[in-house]
Amino acid sequence: MTSLLIIIVLVLLGIAIWQLTKIFDLTQVGAASGSDNSEVANDRDNNVNGYLMFAFLGFIYVFTIIGLAKWGHLALGTPASEHGPQYDNLMTISMVLIFVVQTITQFLLHYFAFKYRGKEGKVAFYYADNDKLEFIWTIIPVIVLAGLILYGLYAWTNIMFVDEDKDDTLIVEVYAKQFNWEVRYSGEDGVLGKANVRYIEGVNTLGVDMGDPNAQDDIQASELHLPKGKQVIFKFRSQDVLHSAYMPHFRAQMNVVPGMVTQFSFVPTITTEEMRLDPMIMDKVANINRIRSEKSAALVADGKEALAPYTFDYLLLCNKICGASHYNMQMKIVVEDEADFNKWLGGQKTLGAAVKESQASEAPAVTPAPATEEQPETVVVDTVAVAAAH
Repeated sequence: MTSLLIIIVLVLLGIAIWQLTKIFDLTQVGAASGSDNSEVANDRDNNVNGYLMFAFLGFIYVFTIIGLAKWGHLALGTPASEHGPQYDNLMTISMVLIFVVQTITQFLLHYFAFKYRGKEGKVAFYYADNDKLEFIWTIIPVIVLAGLILYGLYAWTNIMFVDEDKDDTLIVEVYAKQFNWEVRYSGEDGVLGKANVRYIEGVNTLGVDMGDPNAQDDIQASELHLPKGKQVIFKFRSQDVLHSAYMPHFRAQMNVVPGMVTQFSFVPTITTEEMRLDPMIMDKVANINRIRSEKSAALVADGKEALAPYTFDYLLLCNKICGASHYNMQMKIVVEDEADFNKWLGGQKTLGAAVKESQASEAPAVTPAPATEEQPETVVVDTVAVAAAH
């Protein structure tokens, strides 16, 4: 690594010396004016640069069109949360504005660079100002940006509002640690028990305070199940470093910060099975399995095991670079009807029961020592009766 840094420094030093040499040559304009090697641009140089500007403009437009055609299908598609369409609408408005403005301004920039390229004997016209033009190109961006910001704030307020007093709300804790996710559901009382990393021990990997009565019916799981059509409030905690809980299909993301609890809520609207039947998702799955099939053929030819077919699932990802295995920090999310969710949740063991079972299994068994001739049986004397007899 040190050798690489030395090489980089030497290369940059060489570039700096080369640039200083060019600057020195440019200061010798009078001496080099009659030379063919002059660094001062002439009409031929200006014409070449003008046409290159148009060529670069064409490259921008062609690359944009090819990019949309080639990678446009990588967009996420149908949002799976109640707030998702509003989020997508805000993103669409922003991207359309950027695309239109970029297309127009890039054309004007390159066109004027060509039209007003330098010509020998031609002097630039000094144009002081124009109040009308300055008003137009100032007020238009102000109005557009103000409208976009106001709409963004409205969307942000709606998305980030968490109604904890709403009836029939599910509270779920998402716990991050290098490089894994765990979840905890509130039990029948609808309240999560207190937790702290100091309480982490054995099966209690979330550090739940088992002395808290609200913690006894909490449910710990390694897979995130969500009921369709029901508000879910997520409480995020981190055991070690900064993580970010990212659920792309639900248009949801929240930083998971050590030492504090952050929260986010949304209502899932599409079950996993329903999303698997979405035409865009079906196309994505087919494309992924086609690529896997090609790779599997190569693996089998080398005597290795073929790749398993891909099946779509919602995922919880980490969107912060949290360490060496950051790329692999993910958890499966299952969205199902409320009846199926309640059936799954009912089949899970409460944290209180899991801790008691763990403590019982770890407790040492006590076996009484058998009586032997050298060790006579113990005689129990009723001292109270003896005292009374005397």
